[in-house]
Amino acid sequence: MAEFNPRPKKPLAGLTLAALGVVYGDIGTSPLYAAKETFNSDHGIPLNTSNVLGGLSTIFWSLMIVVSVKYVILIMRAANKGEGGIMALLALASSAVKDHPRWYAPIMVLGVFGASLFYGDAVLTPAISVLSAVEGLGVGTAAFKPYVVPIAVGVVIGLFVLQRQGTSLVGALFGPVAFVWFLAIAALGIRGIASAPEVLWALNPLHAVDFVTQHGWSSFVVLGAVLLAFTGAEALYADMGHFGKAPIRIAWFGVVFPALTLNYFGQGALLITNPMALDNPFYLLAPEWALYPMVALATAATVIASQATISGTYSLTKQAIQLDYLPRMNVTQTSAREIGQIYIRGANWILLFVIVAAMIGFGSSTRLASAYGVAVAGTMLVTTILTFFVIRFAWGYGLPLSVAATGFFIFIDAAFFSSSLLKITEGGWFPLALAAIVFTMMTTWHRGRKLAMARHKQTGISVESFFQSLAEHPPPRVHGTAMFMAGNADAVPGALLRNFACNKVLHEQVVLLTVVIRDVPWVTSSERIEVKALTNGFYRVIVYFGFMDRPDVSQALELCKEHGLTLDPLQTWFLLSRATVIPKPGKGMALWRERLFAAMARHARTAGDYFHLPAGQVIELGTKIEI
Repeated sequence: MAEFNPRPKKPLAGLTLAALGVVYGDIGTSPLYAAKETFNSDHGIPLNTSNVLGGLSTIFWSLMIVVSVKYVILIMRAANKGEGGIMALLALASSAVKDHPRWYAPIMVLGVFGASLFYGDAVLTPAISVLSAVEGLGVGTAAFKPYVVPIAVGVVIGLFVLQRQGTSLVGALFGPVAFVWFLAIAALGIRGIASAPEVLWALNPLHAVDFVTQHGWSSFVVLGAVLLAFTGAEALYADMGHFGKAPIRIAWFGVVFPALTLNYFGQGALLITNPMALDNPFYLLAPEWALYPMVALATAATVIASQATISGTYSLTKQAIQLDYLPRMNVTQTSAREIGQIYIRGANWILLFVIVAAMIGFGSSTRLASAYGVAVAGTMLVTTILTFFVIRFAWGYGLPLSVAATGFFIFIDAAFFSSSLLKITEGGWFPLALAAIVFTMMTTWHRGRKLAMARHKQTGISVESFFQSLAEHPPPRVHGTAMFMAGNADAVPGALLRNFACNKVLHEQVVLLTVVIRDVPWVTSSERIEVKALTNGFYRVIVYFGFMDRPDVSQALELCKEHGLTLDPLQTWFLLSRATVIPKPGKGMALWRERLFAAMARHARTAGDYFHLPAGQVIELGTKIEI
């Protein structure tokens, strides 16, 4: 049976080039708005040489500490069988504390909240990136300003319309275009530094210390703008499984970090020589002849950044579905070679709607910047806290070392997150509201599924009791194989009981089929399936998938023959339960949450579709469940 290779087999140079676009698209376009927002006069810090050096030093050392040390060196070590991202980290952390059950619930709540914040980030990244790129048109002439938002919206709509076709064509251009982008912003930075070489004194961390301590309350407020310089750092960890640690680290230290540093310092030099350039220091850094080419290149770069975020949203949604935090959705594989290239129609159009609403509602990258920081800083803080549990319980390090390894970063993340919360009334409420909605849906679905499974267990009968009944009153048998999907491997599937009660016969082979999603990204062919002969033509089959595997049960069942179970594809039927949830006041959830769960269940994709069972051989038997 063919399997997807989770990591493409490419030379190191090719993987490094590809990582430039997919991994660093977001953080690589931060110079479009981060410096402008850091030196925004609304923070109450005067724009002079001393403060420009302080702001640049703060940006540089934030990139060094948060990205280079925290993510590239520390957190990328917390791999779940090579995979990264907050859901992979959540699975790793929750598995690590199985012997410490008091931590399990807090970790799950924290991890789901962090994942929910990622959706806010996924909305705001395309919105602010594309909008800030197109705003360069207004630098050349004010005549373009009324058309900035419509053009940006058109770019985003076009990008989402193309998602169904897959990202292989655009993906092939990611690396080269991103490489040209980083070369261009580095060149602009060098041009700016040449006009005011004293800007290089910002490499001294004392300037950063003065900047964040000498301006009272304003120093704290400005942190919410500085964090815009490292938005997208979470992508280093999330995309680790696609590229590996080495290409991501080489790309960061060899290309991205130097290019970002040069460009930020170039913008700072421009502000030292011309404070009026604060309106848009990124584009004003370019010579007049290069303005519109840079707008085109920036738009292409922000499309890449947006695509990386969109693909990340699909991946996170798929992981959440398979870990039972979201209902089953239609997941389309858009590449026969790369398992990471998927398309989820429902997530695609909901995400587009919210992004367009944000672009139109906020109207400018400056207004969006206030909203952006909350989602970014919140996700980073959650990642660091979860990493503590991995270091402490999965790796087995002592408490002092675990606290030392993460405590400093938790303090840094908490400072940035607290500062970003000051922007709640100016737009920070938006990602928090999105996160609250997603968090409510994810926790409601997870809790509702547990209640439904418990209800099944209460009303079902054990396999042993069923076999005893059959031994006492053997039923007629008919030719073929009947497969009954069972969520609980110890109980008789409801579909089997209802079918037997109605038809009074059994097939000559009856398979009790259970699908188990493990808290690891991938499951190999040798671990994919277990087959156990029970009695009188009954078999227990358990199929295992990782939370990033394609859950193709039909393909997995081809392995049954190796385990002594022969299946005739033309004589095999899949009988599934199709439950209708009935909300009922009682000991379950609040009635409004039960109604929400029932609505989500009605719109969930059927098990037959989701597990890729042959459509012509699936029979669904309806039932009702009160929770």
